[in-house]
Amino acid sequence: MATDDTHEIEVEGLSKSFGRRPALHEVSFCVQAGGFLSIFGPNGAGKTTILRILATLLRPSGGRASVAGHDVREDPMPVRAAIGVVSHEALLYGDLTAHENLRFYADMYGLADRESRIGELLERLELSHRRDDLVRTFSKGMRQRLAIARAILHRPRVLLLDEPYAGLDPRAAGILDGLLAEIRPEHTFVMVTHALEKGLELATQAIIIEAGEVVFQSAGPVDAAEFAAVYREHVAEGAVA
Repeated sequence: MATDDTHEIEVEGLSKSFGRRPALHEVSFCVQAGGFLSIFGPNGAGKTTILRILATLLRPSGGRASVAGHDVREDPMPVRAAIGVVSHEALLYGDLTAHENLRFYADMYGLADRESRIGELLERLELSHRRDDLVRTFSKGMRQRLAIARAILHRPRVLLLDEPYAGLDPRAAGILDGLLAEIRPEHTFVMVTHALEKGLELATQAIIIEAGEVVFQSAGPVDAAEFAAVYREHVAEGAVA
């Protein structure tokens, strides 16, 4: 696969099977530096499998993928250093405080400016007043904000978002909107979501995937009529106005 310096993410012919069950079949796309790819599709379509391969948590069965210029299968360690992951599960330790959680991850990444970076992010995400409280006492929205702090702690080039709006009330979703807008110039994004309106609003490009195959792909601004027709056919009839 040829590498383009403007592409932070390159995926070519990506396939994955779990035993005899195919999960992805020859999926291909690229995301330019600073871009925002939204991936849509029904449950079980293979969306999260794509994110897990990009995060080096799964090895592809075929094809290739690179993140920040590094092959996810052949060179996983630099990929892990270049990514942050946010999902509907916060990946935080409930019996540690907000500060202790971030300090743990900062030590994992070997951050030289650990305390100043932690303080900066807690302030930025409006959590400094809860820095010494156990995370298990946090609301869903507060845990999600702390999860974003964890994900961007090491200043990654790429953020992988797996249903980040799931379970958030309108106020928490609004806070997440503001955070994503604030940090957007600093990262390249891939987001898996069922939040159709939000996913299209954020996207510079979009994919619809069904049964492991790409059925719609826009490498630039999304044609609303074409997207709606494909979405109705493959995901949920009548779901797009």
